[in-house]
Amino acid sequence: MVQIDDNYPTPTSVTQRSTVALLVKPSPPSSSSESTPIQSGILDTNLHLGYLGRHLLQGLPARYTSQDASQPWLLFWSLQSLSLLKVELDQRNKTKAAEGILAMQNSTEGGFGGGPGQAAHLLPTYAAVCSLAIVGAPDPSTPDLESPWTLIDRRALYMFFLSLKHPDGSFRVSSNGEVDVRGVYCLLAVAKLLNMMTEELIKGTRDWVRGCQTYEGGFASAAIGIGEGQWAPLGEAHGGYTFCALAAWVLLELDFPSSSAEKKVNLKNLRRWLVQMQGGEDELCGFRGRTNKLVDGCYSWWVGGCFELLDILEGRDGARKEDVIWNPEGLQEYILYAAQHPAGGLRDKPPKQVLHTRNSYMYHTLYNLAGLSTAQYACQSRPTSTSASTLTPSSDSLDPTSSRSSSEAPSLASSTSASSTQAQPSSTPRTTPSSPTPSALTLNATDPLFNLTKTHAEAMIKWFREPGREVYW
Repeated sequence: MVQIDDNYPTPTSVTQRSTVALLVKPSPPSSSSESTPIQSGILDTNLHLGYLGRHLLQGLPARYTSQDASQPWLLFWSLQSLSLLKVELDQRNKTKAAEGILAMQNSTEGGFGGGPGQAAHLLPTYAAVCSLAIVGAPDPSTPDLESPWTLIDRRALYMFFLSLKHPDGSFRVSSNGEVDVRGVYCLLAVAKLLNMMTEELIKGTRDWVRGCQTYEGGFASAAIGIGEGQWAPLGEAHGGYTFCALAAWVLLELDFPSSSAEKKVNLKNLRRWLVQMQGGEDELCGFRGRTNKLVDGCYSWWVGGCFELLDILEGRDGARKEDVIWNPEGLQEYILYAAQHPAGGLRDKPPKQVLHTRNSYMYHTLYNLAGLSTAQYACQSRPTSTSASTLTPSSDSLDPTSSRSSSEAPSLASSTSASSTQAQPSSTPRTTPSSPTPSALTLNATDPLFNLTKTHAEAMIKWFREPGREVYW
């Protein structure tokens, strides 16, 4: 996107210019001077592991007190960031995390709240189930023992889902809560992971999701019916809502394919809008979330992660390298040069003022890493089929630990200082299309439908589909 200066300064345009000035790529260091990994455009894996370990094992800083109703999210952001960095918790801390998550299950309503004793809500329910996918897998050597997965009350959860459903196919995010496409995505993702997708549950939802698409091509937060088969999107296109709507659409299409006579999402307009959300070289090719807004590291996932979903819909997974129409190499540079915080963790963008330090945050740490994973695999010459592997996983990839050796997934134990944890090298130097990132330097691949590593998503889906685990609603 070319930035045009119309000589009419506004607070946004002034901020844009100052941000662009800070996004200048550093010059390569001279041979006589040493540079940090961040200055060299390399992912400083151990720095970020130290950041995540301190937060997860030693406690959160005081500024996180405002997130009391987001406790499942705080765990998910931490656990999935570690998974992308090829690190697993030791069994003791897995058990501790799973117990904490299950304590947030609302025994009265079904579903999970933002903390113990809090009201059930679709968004923390998604974060809780995804966290359990990472830390709660049953031990395959003792399949008959109780595990965190067996303690998910799917029957109560399904009834909670139905209690939130509107006649137009949309869902409230909580009892008496707002209608939001984020909630619809979270509900469908959980239903897919836990084998709860039914025609009763999704009746009318496809049309409502389609109605959220705006004239720009992206998706708004919600839609309202204005006549037979006619919808009006509520608000402008937004990167986060667009990911949720597109992923929800893919989940519906995979389990309940639409007929040729049904109206579809306008993929051409959507692809065009997504491409336009990527900044130019002056912004290091980062993504913005809305038209005429600043680039932000979290949209590396919310927008960058949409392209693989489009490939799933268009059946083009086998030719991804030829079909890449965005700039994944450029996105890697944004994340590696601009989003890494020198104190550990990742951020939305560099600080705009000396006194206004933009701290790293677990939210931005995960979604930058997920975007980096997506960009790395988009640069690979080999095809990556996410949806197919999720629906029909191979036998050697179903156990979350089966594809990792001890050196690939070091344990993050409470008895070990997080800052000294040594991981399989995940550093990512700048790449070009002719020089793809070596597989030994890549992050774990993230499933575009769930933002879980593929082995975790595949294992949970398979386990809940095994004979004897059906729930008859």
